[in-house]
Amino acid sequence: MSTYANLPAPSPEQGLNRYMQEIRKFPLLEPEEEYMLAKAWVDHQDPKAAHRLVTSHLRLAAKIAMGYRGYGLPQAEVISEANVGLMQAVKRFDPERGFRLATYAMWWIRASIQEYILRSWSLVKLGTTSAQKKLFFNLRKAKAKVGALEEGDLRPENLARIAQDLSVSEAEVIDMNRRLAGSDASLNATVGSDGDGSTQWQDWLEDEDSDQAQAYADKDEFETRHGMLVEAMTVLNDREKDILAKRRLSDDPVTLEDLSEQYGVSRERIRQIEVRAFEKIQAKMRELAKGKGMAVPA
Repeated sequence: MSTYANLPAPSPEQGLNRYMQEIRKFPLLEPEEEYMLAKAWVDHQDPKAAHRLVTSHLRLAAKIAMGYRGYGLPQAEVISEANVGLMQAVKRFDPERGFRLATYAMWWIRASIQEYILRSWSLVKLGTTSAQKKLFFNLRKAKAKVGALEEGDLRPENLARIAQDLSVSEAEVIDMNRRLAGSDASLNATVGSDGDGSTQWQDWLEDEDSDQAQAYADKDEFETRHGMLVEAMTVLNDREKDILAKRRLSDDPVTLEDLSEQYGVSRERIRQIEVRAFEKIQAKMRELAKGKGMAVPA
């Protein structure tokens, strides 16, 4: 998307504090304004709308990127990769699905950062199994959970707990812990060399709108709703699942014409099946939401 060519970019030469100052100039969007901009991009490919959607979420990308500061990689590059994920999210965002862009974008941002980290760490360092990759990305969180974030070599009881929680061997935990040791940086660290040392990373990342910041970080609810969707899909038969997935859950929806040829029925019949399947999913989602005491999806 060439419209992003003039976005601010973090640079080790200029210092990240200057980048943080620059992105804080972009205002956050109200829900209705965000919706109209997203519609302008989806319906008309309006580059100005896409640019505003991206710039208003650069602080979110930087905030998520700082969560990956423990892998010994240049922070400017991690933020750049976060911005790539943000751009992909804006490109694919559908405002009609009922989510805010921030909720949708944080998954693309994390995926882009993690892909960059995996490319940067050799397979010899990282290991090739899914369990080892899970360990790589979750060790810090697991250490914090048992109060061992500041430990060097882990105590036996903490080592055993982490290995069990992450489904890896104790030897793998020891190895990965030592690989990552010494590369953590604090959000309380000062930024830049041209100030008086009183400005910290967290000062640049703080969001004045606490409610919106909380929504950005509401990962648990998003995961719960995703699990509800997976469970709700069980009310559909195989044909309904296939049509709904290809029509509403795909980044590149299949046309009614293609599906009508696949199933040997009219396009109108495919549309009817799609609508009915969606209604069944909605009803099941409402039932599950009520059971969990959550807000009932519209």
